[in-house]
Amino acid sequence: MRKIAVLTSGGDAPGMNSAVVSVARTAAHFGMPLIGIHRGYNGIIRYEPKLLKALEEKARSVITDPADLTQMEQVVEAVRSRASIALPDPRQLLKKYRSQLALYERFNDFIADYPAFRKDLVPLDLDTQLDIAARAGTHLHTARCDEFKDPANQLLAVLTLVAIGVEGVVVVGGDGSFNGAQKLCNFGMPCVGIPGTIDNDLAYTDMTLGFDTATNVCLRAVRNVRATSRSHDRPHVVEVMGRHCGDIALRTAVASHAEICLVPEVPWSVEDVARRMQNLINMGNTSAVIVIAEGAYESMADFDIYSHLMPHGKQCFPGEPMTAFRLASCIKYMCKDLDGHNAEVRATVVGYTQRGETPTTSDAVFAFEAGNLAVKLLEAGKDNLVIGIRQNRMFSMPISKALAMQSHVQGNFNRALYDTIQALNENLPPQNF
Repeated sequence: MRKIAVLTSGGDAPGMNSAVVSVARTAAHFGMPLIGIHRGYNGIIRYEPKLLKALEEKARSVITDPADLTQMEQVVEAVRSRASIALPDPRQLLKKYRSQLALYERFNDFIADYPAFRKDLVPLDLDTQLDIAARAGTHLHTARCDEFKDPANQLLAVLTLVAIGVEGVVVVGGDGSFNGAQKLCNFGMPCVGIPGTIDNDLAYTDMTLGFDTATNVCLRAVRNVRATSRSHDRPHVVEVMGRHCGDIALRTAVASHAEICLVPEVPWSVEDVARRMQNLINMGNTSAVIVIAEGAYESMADFDIYSHLMPHGKQCFPGEPMTAFRLASCIKYMCKDLDGHNAEVRATVVGYTQRGETPTTSDAVFAFEAGNLAVKLLEAGKDNLVIGIRQNRMFSMPISKALAMQSHVQGNFNRALYDTIQALNENLPPQNF
């Protein structure tokens, strides 16, 4: 391959910059220029009629087969007319002519003619990229892109990449990003995906990039909370990220010895949590910690927050959702401390600090290996793949198979470990010293 591109998409994850640097280093090793795409798929769907016309003219000069030329004209017209159904399949055509259709060898010449793309695309030289390896966030920026769901925009993205000479793309992101990569592959642009999401919610891989860093941030938060809670004899609710997957909450709870863990995968009720908290207080544990995933409220049994909090002067309205702070307040008024007063339960939401941390050694190594393998796969002519890690070894598999496994992602949750946490704090015998 002569030139490749890289993008980060979806939620940012610690280690994304490290992955981009690894891609840059490996691409430099193979002598391939690297183009960075800003803001995920948003960076390759800019509609520029002048560029389409130039690509069409280039096709007429290099494609001698009349049937192939007709198909290429149909592809360009499909984008121009913004058609979203019955789009032509350009895969074989682009496989045959991709390198010949490039309008520019030097990226700066392209930007000189089309300055609007300066916001979207940037050359990534190795010296610049080495400076960002340890930075948190993503240097290329990231965003979700609903417009990319339109097949016409997917085809537009492929033609834009072809026009600047890109012959392969490394996509760093989660399942939504992989869906986008698959669409690019379906229209003839080779892609390899790297799993970058803190939630660890991709079923095909043991670990995702950013997960280890996020759990370490949460672990530090719980340890700090535990210290102040013990000083004041206050139980605490700590909310961590995880909309549909409770792995961050589970791993944090295990590492911090939290007494209660609440996750989206397991149904729970406020009444049962209050009962367990009261038991812990009765046994002398006045600083117990509840670690809850942000998506765990979806698996909570119906509970009338309004009638529990309003009599105590806590402002809320009927139908309002449960939050970490409301859960803490509910437990406060449902539990008594050792003196018979309401338990002084507090709440902390760890929030976006989980995303904005410098990657741990584990994530940095993962990023290096995944970025290196992604470029090697593209160089070897292998695409439509995602990279994962299993038993501490990197591997690749078809995007379609990885995405098909997402329907079973909750089956990967370590229920046995979850049950162990809960059981260790139930029915404890009295301690007589």
